[in-house]
Amino acid sequence: MFAALPLSVSFWSDQFVNGLTTGSLYALIALGYTMVYGVLKMINFAHGEVFMIGSFAGYGALVAMGGNDLAGPTIAVAILGAVIVAMAASVSTSVIVERLAYRPLRNAPRLAPLISAIGVSIFLQYLVLEQTSARAKFYPDIFPRGSLTAGPFQITYIQLFLIASSIAMMAILYAIIQRTRLGRAIRAVAENPTNASLMGVDVNRTIVFVFILGAAMAGVAGVLYGLFFQTIRGSMGFIPGIKAFTAAVLGGIGSIPGAMAGGYALGLAETVGRELLNQLPGIDLGNQWRDVIAFTLLVGILIFRPTGIFAERRTTRA
Repeated sequence: MFAALPLSVSFWSDQFVNGLTTGSLYALIALGYTMVYGVLKMINFAHGEVFMIGSFAGYGALVAMGGNDLAGPTIAVAILGAVIVAMAASVSTSVIVERLAYRPLRNAPRLAPLISAIGVSIFLQYLVLEQTSARAKFYPDIFPRGSLTAGPFQITYIQLFLIASSIAMMAILYAIIQRTRLGRAIRAVAENPTNASLMGVDVNRTIVFVFILGAAMAGVAGVLYGLFFQTIRGSMGFIPGIKAFTAAVLGGIGSIPGAMAGGYALGLAETVGRELLNQLPGIDLGNQWRDVIAFTLLVGILIFRPTGIFAERRTTRA
């Protein structure tokens, strides 16, 4: 049984906000995994590096626009500019990777594109590490400080901005998939590429748009990550990428709402869940146990519900 929770209400509200904050990042990155898998039935393990490149591109844009010297209204303009540059860098990387590493293997056995994705991931990671001499970069500390408080509940401005931005981007993506002609084409290709082609859908172009949309979300996540955590490095894409993949599996890979729900569930499990476990007698889990909780959750989902919580119904292809 759990011992009586001696910690304050404000402590638990802080853990909840922290879980939503990290969960928002996981959800944004997970969208790229779930979209590519939903259409190609392929795990794009290079997606974490696409996120990393977006973060570095956003950093470069902020430094070029003034870095720590930015002040007043120019901060908002600079952040918007960094987001646009990050999206462009992530999208460009993803499109090149799709064309050179994935498209030639589209009809190959499933193991071939998986190995190709891992190879691309390693290549991009070490390319950036070499270009940066394996040194960390520090995002300009320009976001206004302060917080909003309502009773025991408190959320900083950067946390509110990150959560709100993530929800807005995910809502835009969901509207594109559900309400636009491009979204209908993506859903048609995901259902049956051959039939979609016979109905006049350009399958190759639609698949490229899938990579573009997923990479754009990763680029936004890269800038938000840098603004929040401040430190970025060439190896930063691996752990968030794997956790985002965990979130996609948790929610039901191939499902956009599932990726969002899985991201938030994983973020809350790492923060609130860890502190709840710490209330058990003799348990004292440090911050490093966040990763253990995340991957234990992944193993549990794969064992007991491998299709995920929000798994989409699949039809048999002719």
